[in-house]
Amino acid sequence: MMLTRRRFTQLSGMAAGSVLLRAASGASLTPDVTLEIAPYTLEASPKHHFRTVAYNGQVPGPLLRMRQGQEQTVEVRNLTADPEVVHWHGLFLPSQIDGAMEEGTPMIAPGATARYTLKPYPPGFRWFHTHTFAGKDLGKAQYGGQHGFLMIEPRENAGHYDREVFLGLHDWGGHMFGGDDGSMNPVYDVSTINGKMLGAGDPVRVKQGERVLMHVLNSSPTEVHWVALAGHSFHVVALDGNPVPQPRTVPMLRLAPAERVTALVEMNAPGVWVLGEVRKHVQAAGMGIVIEYAGATGEPVWKQPNDLVWDYRQFATSGGPNPRGNEIVSIDLVFDSKFQGHGNEELWRINGKSYPQTDEPILKTGQRYRLVLKNLSADDHPMHLHRHTFEVRKLGGTPEMRGLRKDVVLVPAKSTAEVEFVADNPGRTLFHCHQQDHMDRGFMMVFRYA
Repeated sequence: MMLTRRRFTQLSGMAAGSVLLRAASGASLTPDVTLEIAPYTLEASPKHHFRTVAYNGQVPGPLLRMRQGQEQTVEVRNLTADPEVVHWHGLFLPSQIDGAMEEGTPMIAPGATARYTLKPYPPGFRWFHTHTFAGKDLGKAQYGGQHGFLMIEPRENAGHYDREVFLGLHDWGGHMFGGDDGSMNPVYDVSTINGKMLGAGDPVRVKQGERVLMHVLNSSPTEVHWVALAGHSFHVVALDGNPVPQPRTVPMLRLAPAERVTALVEMNAPGVWVLGEVRKHVQAAGMGIVIEYAGATGEPVWKQPNDLVWDYRQFATSGGPNPRGNEIVSIDLVFDSKFQGHGNEELWRINGKSYPQTDEPILKTGQRYRLVLKNLSADDHPMHLHRHTFEVRKLGGTPEMRGLRKDVVLVPAKSTAEVEFVADNPGRTLFHCHQQDHMDRGFMMVFRYA
């Protein structure tokens, strides 16, 4: 399977790059956005350097701001030796430019340039990242530096805050740790916020009384992270860029890979503080950033919480009938892994099949679907649906809930989650675990529209 996916990726890149190059060469207008994919050495601290690939020579990549529905021209130049592609995570785009080879987006060949025209929608905090195969190379694909913040501004911005701060969580280096059952799990050396280890980057400087809107992204290839800000709390207003029906003030945030949280923080505790990963060993690996009030001095202060606390349900409303009395078509998706014998990696499967052999359920435009996600494995899985937003309806044996709209949901080990979406964006639609190692070993499938 791994060879099949790698070969498929490479062949797609070689075949499609020249087509995109011709399309780009015919356009003389200056693009609104230029992304250059090129080798880069990240200095996470003076003692920690990583050879990686990045957008525009920085990690995270440039913060892109676009206006909802306002046409944008994006030019992508691939200056690496491998085929590449940029996925616009959370946007409702045609399959041909969404940025996944499995949907039919052409790969950009080494040395080639692609140009896309898109109308960004929906508004909110999105992100962009590579969508390629890594295998055992912990310097490639999402293990590397190809990720950036994407903010789609609504037509009318009614935000009540003084300023915004964007924070990206990421894990680097390390090795693959193999179990007797064929499982392969990455173990990391370094963790960063905005590409820097705690103490190695500039602090976030704030003023007393400010209302700071923090946009937090977990771009880690595989790891769930819990973060807290000593001396402060987070008033969560949006998840995955979508406003929550019940904003809540919480002591910490939990983000699975690819999830985003937007929260207001009242700057009402002058001092020098640490915003960092709650688990001590991960913060010790570098995942933290200093929050410094104007005029404050001294060593940054951290206060260790006792428990890991998070529950999607607190941001939703209680269950009720579906809108417009829609009939719902249920699709059961069962997740497990298959041991292939000693010396071989396990395969991840959906309904007993591993990509590219997985089924391709056919969707009818306008129909509402409920995905029943049954996780039989001992791992938690962050499940992502491309090109659509879903409503989280049920988690385990808890009551139904409403209104919580996301594009990634973490399905805990040995449990079931249920989400609903309307099939309103025709085209091939990828559904996959957002852990790079699981995706590489077949944890993907494609929905097709009738």
